[in-house]
Amino acid sequence: MPCTLLIFFTFLFLLKAITINSQDENSKEKHFIGSIGAVIDSGTRAGKEERIALEIAVEDLFHSTSYNPVLHVRDSHGNPLRTASAVVELIDKDQVQAIVGLLTWQEVALVDEMDERSKEVPIISLAELAVTPPSASLRWPSLVQMSTDISIQMQCVAAIIGSYRWRRVIAIYEDKAYGGDPGIITLLSDALQDVGSEIERYSALPPLTSLSNPKTVIREELEKLKNSSHCTVFIVLRSSQPLAGHLFIEAKKMGMMKKGYVWIATETITSLLDSVNSPTISSMQGVIGIKTYFSESSPSFQDFYSRFRRKFRTEYPEEEEPNPDPGISALRAYDAVWAINHGTNNKSSSGRSLLDGILSSNFKGLGGEIRFKDGKLANAPVFQIVNVVGRSYREIGHWSPLFGFSENATGEGSAELGQVFWPGGPPSIPSGWTATMDLVADEKKLRIGVPAKSAFTQFVKVSYDGSRNKTYITGFSVRVFEAAVKRLPYHLPYELVPYNGSYDEMVKQVYLKTFDAAVGDTEILSDRYQYAEFSQPYMESGLTMVVTVKPEKVRRAWIFMKPFTKSMWVLIGAMNLFVGTVIWLIERDTSVEFGGGTFGDQIGTMLWFAISTNFFAHREPLQSNLSRLVVATWLFVVLILSSNYTANLSAMLTVSDLGPSVADVAFLQRTQAAVGCNENSFIGKYLEALGFSPYNIKRIASIDDYPEKLSNGEIAAAFLGAPHARVFLAKYCKGYTMAGPSYKLSGFGFVFPKGSALASDVSEAILRVMESGEMQELEKGLLSSSKCSISPSTADDINSFGVSAFWGLILIVVSVCVGALVVFYLRRQLPKYMELWRSTMLMDPTIWRWALGPISSYYMKSRILLPVGCPSSGTAC
Repeated sequence: MPCTLLIFFTFLFLLKAITINSQDENSKEKHFIGSIGAVIDSGTRAGKEERIALEIAVEDLFHSTSYNPVLHVRDSHGNPLRTASAVVELIDKDQVQAIVGLLTWQEVALVDEMDERSKEVPIISLAELAVTPPSASLRWPSLVQMSTDISIQMQCVAAIIGSYRWRRVIAIYEDKAYGGDPGIITLLSDALQDVGSEIERYSALPPLTSLSNPKTVIREELEKLKNSSHCTVFIVLRSSQPLAGHLFIEAKKMGMMKKGYVWIATETITSLLDSVNSPTISSMQGVIGIKTYFSESSPSFQDFYSRFRRKFRTEYPEEEEPNPDPGISALRAYDAVWAINHGTNNKSSSGRSLLDGILSSNFKGLGGEIRFKDGKLANAPVFQIVNVVGRSYREIGHWSPLFGFSENATGEGSAELGQVFWPGGPPSIPSGWTATMDLVADEKKLRIGVPAKSAFTQFVKVSYDGSRNKTYITGFSVRVFEAAVKRLPYHLPYELVPYNGSYDEMVKQVYLKTFDAAVGDTEILSDRYQYAEFSQPYMESGLTMVVTVKPEKVRRAWIFMKPFTKSMWVLIGAMNLFVGTVIWLIERDTSVEFGGGTFGDQIGTMLWFAISTNFFAHREPLQSNLSRLVVATWLFVVLILSSNYTANLSAMLTVSDLGPSVADVAFLQRTQAAVGCNENSFIGKYLEALGFSPYNIKRIASIDDYPEKLSNGEIAAAFLGAPHARVFLAKYCKGYTMAGPSYKLSGFGFVFPKGSALASDVSEAILRVMESGEMQELEKGLLSSSKCSISPSTADDINSFGVSAFWGLILIVVSVCVGALVVFYLRRQLPKYMELWRSTMLMDPTIWRWALGPISSYYMKSRILLPVGCPSSGTAC
């Protein structure tokens, strides 16, 4: 019996031990599956939202699965060391299988140094990570980034800047304790460079927790930025909600939220706009913000939204807003728990298998599509762009790296942002700079190179005043650049720096970043494009040959023929013959001079009369009034023709009929003559390419050296750019001319670095200068000369008169001659016809009186004798 009892109790003990062990194993397995750690900063609004979202996610996971998840939350208080310690504690003490939190690269590195086991536990980071360290995936393979790629967010900011063509911005961000994250400045700078803009200045504000008097510190920093730059475009990159509130309130007090200023806030601020208090939101009027877009219409979001607001008000009654809305960080925290759930594959998972399961997640979360690639969210985000107006904000557009700007999140609609309510309420877009304040000494200026040894100082002239120790830079090119800069939509501080090298070397200095740009009479050439870009040409150009002139005496022997064209001379001769013939036909029956003698004598008299009328020397008397009418009309025409002939011939005899001493380039090459060009110009290499010997190319330093070298024969011709040639001939207008063909070139332009958006802006400004007429005024005032007459320089330049100039007079003469011939013919033939009618036709006297009475009444009385027996009263006979 005792043995039996002993065996029985032993059996019960073993059975209980096995049962307890089994229960422990089952309990351990459930804890293994559902243990999740979280590290938050409970002192921030984002941390509070994340905690609420995590608790709701765990509740939903418990009700939706067979798991019994346990959430272990640790508070970092915004301290990286405490964050690392909390992560180690969660791994070692609480044995969590995954961790969710706002962990940066620095904090992950600290965890790795403190505990090697951290590499075995997946860590889902909700923080915006800027620059990824080299080999990050190898050093921290367990880190999963579940936040919006901040580099894409910086591209969105740059797209906004580029759309309004602001070329300079000022960046402000909150520096984190124990080492900041300067990589965000690098990302913004790279994104701005793609749209032709740059960061002029940036300010890293200390963490709010480290400031005893944050208002004073922020005010002093804003004062420095305001007084050290003309730029009025401010970008708040990263800031806690309390610091951002102080920043905007102080900016408003300092007048930096008025008309002309631009403020852009990134997601760390914009995503929490719904929780901003009234004083802060009233100081943010006109601010443009960007936030990650997420759909609010799904049933799952609506359920989460109502539960979140209810739970948040219960646990944080001290928060001021009555209707707290979740931000993107809360939604991502909720989705992170479900990503961990997807990673378990409905079975026990840990370490690498859990990490692989998380990275293979593919589901629709509250914050959007959850899918990973290379440890990051794979889908390109869509940003919602909002504008703070009144007590809230309104949507003005969307942006995505896939489709740029659009009206909605699907990429449809207008590709431009909607109407923006700017700070101060101006209807027009702010220029992004102000010129009302004095220029500060330390303002960053562009270094603009100018040629110090320009042969034509009319374009660029560098002079030094020793008494004042000051350098003056003037000239047409400089004035054009100044006029273009005034028409830019932003302030462009610059300084002109003389450069003593050649033009090619000056272009290379822009490529080497010694200069930010170059201004001068710089020719736009294809081989220079490999180093820089050029603006719109502000002056057309070409390669022209300038030579001395010599008289052309042979051509002057026939200059008397030049006042009229050949066709006009032929017409004058024909009209003389025509008028002479008409006079001869009318006068030959009644005038002895025209009708006497043989037919040859009559033709001679007719020709002599026709020619003599041109000189008003005719002496033959005219018997007919018709002849007198024709001659009077012709003499009037002859008077006008002779007056124009005399005036045109006088002009041709007055000017110098000169020709070039060298006809073309081939003559120079054939004779191996010496030629000249500007000392620092590209033309020397160009002439060598045309076949000129380097020994025959003389490089000349000044415009004033050309006349002497051309006159004494040291050079036979000067090869100049067309603008230079025009300036030379305007200054030395006697004895020189352009000859030969002109080789077309692109023109003069300003030099900018490759990819510089300033080149396109200045090009547009140059067009405005041209369209306004200011370019013509500058040319007239700086490039022309009053010493030279604007009259033509050779007889060839004076136009000869053609038939088109006198066709009206010729038509009058022809009409009068034809009319005179018709009247003459009718007067001569009408008696014969009337005699024929009277003798051959039986005419009714009534019809006769009706038809021919008005015409013949006068004629009958003077020429026709009435038949015998017919009364003079005109009655029937």
